Amino acid sequence: MSTSSAAKDMAASITPAKGKLGIMIPGMGAVATTLIAGVEAVRKGYAKPIGSITQMGTIRLGKRTDNRTPLIKDFIPIADLNDVVFTGWDIFGGNLYDAAKTAGVLDRDQLESMRPFLESIQPMPAVFDQHYVKRLSGTSVKKGRSKCDLANQVRDDIQKFKQKTDRQVMIWCGSTEIFLEPSAVHETLEAFEAGLTNDDPGIAPSQIYAYAALKEGIPFANGAPNLTVDIPALRELSKKMNAPICGRDFKTGQTMVKSVLAPMFKTRMLGVSGWYSTNILGNRDGEVLDDPESFKTKEESKLGLLEMILQPELYPDLYKDIYHKVRINYYPPRGDNKEGWDNIDLFGWLGYPMQLKVDFLCRDSILAAPLALDLCLFMDLAARTPSLKGLGIQEWLSFYFKAPDSAPGVYPEHDLFIQSMKLKNTLRHIMGEDLITHLGLEYYGD
Repeated sequence: MSTSSAAKDMAASITPAKGKLGIMIPGMGAVATTLIAGVEAVRKGYAKPIGSITQMGTIRLGKRTDNRTPLIKDFIPIADLNDVVFTGWDIFGGNLYDAAKTAGVLDRDQLESMRPFLESIQPMPAVFDQHYVKRLSGTSVKKGRSKCDLANQVRDDIQKFKQKTDRQVMIWCGSTEIFLEPSAVHETLEAFEAGLTNDDPGIAPSQIYAYAALKEGIPFANGAPNLTVDIPALRELSKKMNAPICGRDFKTGQTMVKSVLAPMFKTRMLGVSGWYSTNILGNRDGEVLDDPESFKTKEESKLGLLEMILQPELYPDLYKDIYHKVRINYYPPRGDNKEGWDNIDLFGWLGYPMQLKVDFLCRDSILAAPLALDLCLFMDLAARTPSLKGLGIQEWLSFYFKAPDSAPGVYPEHDLFIQSMKLKNTLRHIMGEDLITHLGLEYYGD
């Protein structure tokens, strides 16, 4: 078989995106309501899907001289936004209009224009345990004899939703849970299922949702830093059920900036002696992270990036003694409008010191919503692509996460631009197009 024939066969093997794609969201607060309202606004022609790579991004195909640069959504068979429907779970009562109004991300006129649609979505009672999120208490919470019973209740919810949709993905948009270390219950699927029956404290609500989704063959993405699918037990289940998984914790504000600046310093061989990062935010996420146990989970997610990018073991003269500090401060007046402030102490030629300061006044959910959309559409694509779904971990989606997942024994890639190249080359690969290396020597022949 010729290379071109094999490439065409690979693209043809992707199951078409026919019918309705159901997006299931545990935690229908600020991020989820901003995502759902935003998708409806785009469908109605009220707004553009700014920030979404699947909707606005392009991809170069072939040589630069070929002038082939289609929109990604026209190149790969992803779901059309008009075919997307939503459901989910939340610990607070009320419909999504109520939830969006409480979140305070979108302005009143915009919300009112979509009020009937948002009022039509009523979150289901959620799996919740205050032990894992100290600063919240819920009024719409599932009751069960055990964590296994709760997982089965979530599976029942999924099965009912399956009757209304053709394909499904699940994305966690709930709060940050307390810091959990991997333990024996996470080592194998057998141990995990026994832990569900025995109410093992190492199994948090996010893991219950992930287990339920994967058991139903549904891809799962995690927008928070919780220990969830990045454990051997759920990786095992993911591969067994051909249900894709990826990393954790949306890379939106400050960490996105770090994943750009740190590669710049390393590429130029500039030293870093200290990096101090602080955040202020006043939404529910900020309130939850005011608890030290939840902050520990977020801190671990944020701290790992610099070491992975700068590789101090390879460049001890530049990065061995870097002092890296991360702080998050709950400041209610700021609401969802987060401020991420960084002070970076650098040194250059002959050791002379320099500084760089960044003050990113951003909007947390406005940055997160298009990432959540992209992940749902790409995870659905992965589930329909034979060469991807059997992998379990979708490393090509590292672009979206503070803590990207990778195959056991392989360090994750954190550099935003390498991640972007990996994502686009994966799309080229599954569609039978040549990979882009940027070598460029072919332009200088005789």
